[in-house]
Amino acid sequence: MSVTRCDIFCKVIDNYGDIGVCWRLARQLVAEHGLAVCLWVDDLAVFARLEGGVAVDVAVQEVAGVRICRWRDAVQAEAADLVIEAFACDPPEAYVRAMAARAHRPVWINLEYLTAEDWAAGSHALPSPHPRLPLVKHFFFPGFTPATGGLIRENRLVDTLHIFQSSASAQNAFWQRISGACVADEVLKISMFAYENAALPGLLDAWANGEREIFCAVTAGRHLPQIEAWLAAKGVANGGDMPARAHRPLPQVGRLRLAFLPFLSQQDYDLLLAACDLNFVRGEDSFVRAQWAARPLVWHIYQQDEGAHLPKLAAFLALYCKTLGEMESRALCKFWQAWEDEEGADACWPALLAELPGLQKHAQRWTKNLVSEPDLASKLLIFCKNLLECPAL
Repeated sequence: MSVTRCDIFCKVIDNYGDIGVCWRLARQLVAEHGLAVCLWVDDLAVFARLEGGVAVDVAVQEVAGVRICRWRDAVQAEAADLVIEAFACDPPEAYVRAMAARAHRPVWINLEYLTAEDWAAGSHALPSPHPRLPLVKHFFFPGFTPATGGLIRENRLVDTLHIFQSSASAQNAFWQRISGACVADEVLKISMFAYENAALPGLLDAWANGEREIFCAVTAGRHLPQIEAWLAAKGVANGGDMPARAHRPLPQVGRLRLAFLPFLSQQDYDLLLAACDLNFVRGEDSFVRAQWAARPLVWHIYQQDEGAHLPKLAAFLALYCKTLGEMESRALCKFWQAWEDEEGADACWPALLAELPGLQKHAQRWTKNLVSEPDLASKLLIFCKNLLECPAL
């Protein structure tokens, strides 16, 4: 038996993060590995914002070669060879029974959230027998080391972004298209995608009052009302929607110019990260994509009860800073901690700015090291192949 059909189940939990990961993986499995993939989604309306080709009122549709279906209709579906349950979302019970009824049991994968914590390597690929049915689920942990499941990375993605970064004309055309702005090479370009953060207004003040001219590309997201309120307090209009911005200057306060971007496709968001000198990202999907852009980043990790997210943040920083110089590491860690604490990011900004050249070189080395490992989709299919050949694994 070989894997030719794959079903991916995704519940849209945290806005666009979970569906963003699943959509990238689904497209890659189709385009690069030739699988017939069906993506089962519980919220087509949110998905449609992320992918403009998705129709919210169509039960079964195909976009980018991926069959997209409504979650509730999975109760009548025939189980696939490979079933990916994204982030413990619990596929419908009727579908699980259909899995058990197959003559050849499918490979059942629970795709876990990304972490750099040491325990992930020990938990990666562990089996979990179903309590009642003759099925075994395996945990698949994305990660940064060979002992984990790798990271989602499309073929030639990094090369494509590098070519884009090497072309001033391509970047100028990109900025014009998404913001209507001309951005000079010497301007520090920053992308901002975050959760609500009490440190944000103070950081904007530091940027506006600093010596370096800054262009901040503001994505759609939960941070947006804070930035609009900050501008309003300064007596500055936000520039309006995209059509209006094409005919008026972008809002500027001191040395800071802001561009409020439309909701970007995943492909355009990758280009945005590559076009900037520093990227503020949040959650998991944008966090990984920023690393493929080979640019310094600031991560706003998803907040969990009782600080459960803090070890995950510390584990990544420890791994990322292992080969950093002392000054660069201190500046980065202090700023990340201030951003996490939602206090003092403005005071930590000058040190981070001073170390950006060294952090840029480190980001390039980091990306090069990650690219030397197989990507998540490739490792996943190798794992499936081995499992089918030796079910006792």
